Amino acid sequence: MLREITLGQYYNAKSVIHDLDPRVKLLGTLLYIAALFVVNGLAGYAVITIIFLSLVKLSNVPLKYIVRGIKAIVFILIITAVCNMFFFEGKNIIVKWHFITITLEGVKHAVSMAIRLILLILGTSILTLTTTSTDLTDALEKSLGFLKKVKVPVSEIALMMSIALRFIPILVEETNKIMKAQISRGADFEKGNIFQRIKNYVPIIVPLFVSAFRRADDLSMAMEARCYQPGAMRSKMYPLEYGDMDKVGYAVITSTFLVVVILKVVCRVNGLNQFWII
Repeated sequence: MLREITLGQYYNAKSVIHDLDPRVKLLGTLLYIAALFVVNGLAGYAVITIIFLSLVKLSNVPLKYIVRGIKAIVFILIITAVCNMFFFEGKNIIVKWHFITITLEGVKHAVSMAIRLILLILGTSILTLTTTSTDLTDALEKSLGFLKKVKVPVSEIALMMSIALRFIPILVEETNKIMKAQISRGADFEKGNIFQRIKNYVPIIVPLFVSAFRRADDLSMAMEARCYQPGAMRSKMYPLEYGDMDKVGYAVITSTFLVVVILKVVCRVNGLNQFWII
């Protein structure tokens, strides 16, 4: 399952999305998230799905590679859907047993939240799959540069986010190595109840934490050896500059978001059914 994690991994390919300025992709991701929480109903999610599939086509990243990232969070999705189904109040009761009450509105809300989370994870993963951690750091630093006027350490925050994203695939690989070593010593992570399985993962968590702290210490020593100073002005080997395609990207992103919002407002004003509302 750990191999299925795609967050923080960069997929090297030649595409329009890869060539865009990371600031454009960062804005596009933020507007994608905003549009996802603006829409509701099957028609709205269908619109977001079309946008997502269009991005996948333009990025030249295989859809199977993106979708496999969902496997690592299936348990979280199930828990979220079940909680929404049990604790969402409604009038149309389907099942009532002791303190458990399942309503039609709760089921619809649970399905809606599950779809929304899946589209959120799939859509935002395109950002990290098509953008290197260095470019993403530069984009965050440039985009939030105005916060430096109020003494916000933007460069340090961007650097921490970049290091965190870069450590995800490293820690996943380290976890796989530790699991294989424990399995070769007779460990079994599949048998037993949930409490037994959690107990079996203790021999993995402890050395993983030790390895993470060791890598963090090595990284800090390497940064000190290179005379890293927080807040110091540093030059860039490849400074970010907008091109013609980036301007087109901004226009397409903003216009698409405005269309989604306008459709939402029009459908609400006309009183369309919730099933079809955008």
